[in-house]
Order: sequence, then structure tokens, then C-alpha cells
Amino acid sequence: METTRIVAIRHGETAWNVDTRIQGHLDIPLNDKGEWQALRAGDALAGEAIAAVYASDLRRAHRTAEAVAAMAGLPVLPSVGLRERGFGRFEGMTFAEIEAGHPEDAQRWRRREPDFVPGGTGESLLAFRDRVLTTLNDLAARHLGEQIVLVGHGGVMDILYRAATRQELQAPRTWLLGNAAINRLLWTPDSLTLVGWADMRHLEDTGAVRDEPAA
Repeated sequence: METTRIVAIRHGETAWNVDTRIQGHLDIPLNDKGEWQALRAGDALAGEAIAAVYASDLRRAHRTAEAVAAMAGLPVLPSVGLRERGFGRFEGMTFAEIEAGHPEDAQRWRRREPDFVPGGTGESLLAFRDRVLTTLNDLAARHLGEQIVLVGHGGVMDILYRAATRQELQAPRTWLLGNAAINRLLWTPDSLTLVGWADMRHLEDTGAVRDEPAA
């Protein structure tokens, strides 16, 4: 059976990552370190055969993808399906602020309740998972026998990891979701398999790599 090789990358760092502020669908740019991380991710993949580069249409992901696509001589193909989870009115807040102002919602969020809709108009984990995996299946099916790059967000990477390792949505996260880390998966129409995760060797001289908050 033919396969599609997937390189999945979380966007580079933003000022809101540093502040642990929830970005969701808000269009926050990379900070200087994030720009540098994006270039390093592009350098790390230079010389690899890449058929297409897809990215969330939010500029922190699209800008990261540009650095990868430039090395491959390809355009960035935007995909709304690769956006971060929507968090409704909680976007722009820190989790500490949500805990202080909305303690019941904060507890449901920490418990990772699959049907909980954060911020009233956000996405439940179930809806988010369905969106991400539908997008993955659609994009990967176009490139059987090839390798593609998907650039998205921490939540998107989390869904891909859970799908590839058969982890439940409510399982506590024990894996890294570092900015600009390189993750590799293998897709077939029947399965998704983990090949390698959280490769950050290209970022080793940047100091500690910032992980996605567990909440």
C-alpha cells in the first residue's frame, strides 16, 4: 500500500507563547526568536524531497511554513483546517486569568472533557479532532508516495500525536509540543503511524525550547 510521509511542525515562538497567553484563532505574529526558529526548521529540511507545504492560514504558522517552502522552492498552501483550536472569549487570556474568573470552566478544561466548548463559542476537543484529522486525510490522500510538510499549532500537533499513538483525548499529555520542532508520521488510508517526534536538534543553541502549556 502506498503511503504519504508527513513532516508536521508547530509554528515558531510568539510573544504570547512567552506570556502563556491563549492565541487560538487570533492572528499573532512570530517574535524574533520565532523567526529564527522558522529559518532553522527550513535549514533542517533542506535537501529533502518535499512535494507540498501546507500551513494554517494564521500568520505565525504561515510565516514558519514560508521558511521551509523557500528551501524547497515551493509556495505555501494555506489550510484553515490546520488552524489552532478555537477558544472563544478565552482567547487573549492566560490560563491563570481563566482560573481566577471562570473556575468551573478552568476545571473542565483541565479535565480535558471532550465535549467542553471553551469560551462559549470555541471548539470542543471532539470537534477540533474531527477537523484536524479530516484535513490530514484530505491533504495526505493527494500525495501518495510523496512527502509533505504540515505547519500548524500546538493543539494540532497534539491531535496528530494522539491519533498516531492511539491516545484518548482525555489522556494526560506526556509528550513535547515544542515551537518549530520537527515531527514525522506515516499516513495510509487506513492508519497513521508515528515515525519520530519532537526533533529539536536544529534548535539546540537557542536555550530551552518552549513547550505548549498542558492545560
